[in-house]
Amino acid sequence: MAMRHSGRAMVFASLVYFVTAVAAEAHPHVFVVAKSEFVYATDGSVKAVRHTWTFDEMFSAFATQGLDKDNDGKLTREELAELAKVNVTSLKEFDYFSVMKGGDKPMAFDEPVDYWLEADANKVLTLHFTLPVKAGAPKGALTLDIYDPTYFVAFSLVEAQPVTLKDAPAGCSAEVRRPDSAATGTTNLSESFFNSLNAASNYGSQFANRISVRCK
Repeated sequence: MAMRHSGRAMVFASLVYFVTAVAAEAHPHVFVVAKSEFVYATDGSVKAVRHTWTFDEMFSAFATQGLDKDNDGKLTREELAELAKVNVTSLKEFDYFSVMKGGDKPMAFDEPVDYWLEADANKVLTLHFTLPVKAGAPKGALTLDIYDPTYFVAFSLVEAQPVTLKDAPAGCSAEVRRPDSAATGTTNLSESFFNSLNAASNYGSQFANRISVRCK
């Protein structure tokens, strides 16, 4: 999601006609439906999180303009490879919209691996990427909050099986807490307010989707 600072300017430029078509206070501008998989090591600690993010049709349409190089009406992984790289690179500044804790201890991620974009028959984009957990990941209970601190992007979790636990120890289970529907309604704050937010802002945390894992 190349959409912050230089990347953000690029997206605003490409989306200008519909961004300016909505009310000035309308926010967010991009919508993502997400699901996540926690991958466990043999010692019972989480070693990686695999994200799958599907973008809305409008953003997908603009992001893929001119990428169908052979004009066959389809978008291959190869045609989308550079866009996928731009996406995951730009996410680093925002900690990949993923805030993870083991108990009260923040957990850091290494740079994404195994990333790619795919497009369905309607050219709707889905980004796949894996976030390796840095050494020292604790075992047991953990939480993962998924949100954009600037609320330029709105996340929701898929209804069916939004989280899976791969090779988790026996007795581990996951719960999902979605943001309050009332809190995610149209805001009366101005566009200039949102443009003033940055990676250090915490405004978007109120719209976070939280995945909690408990192990008996």
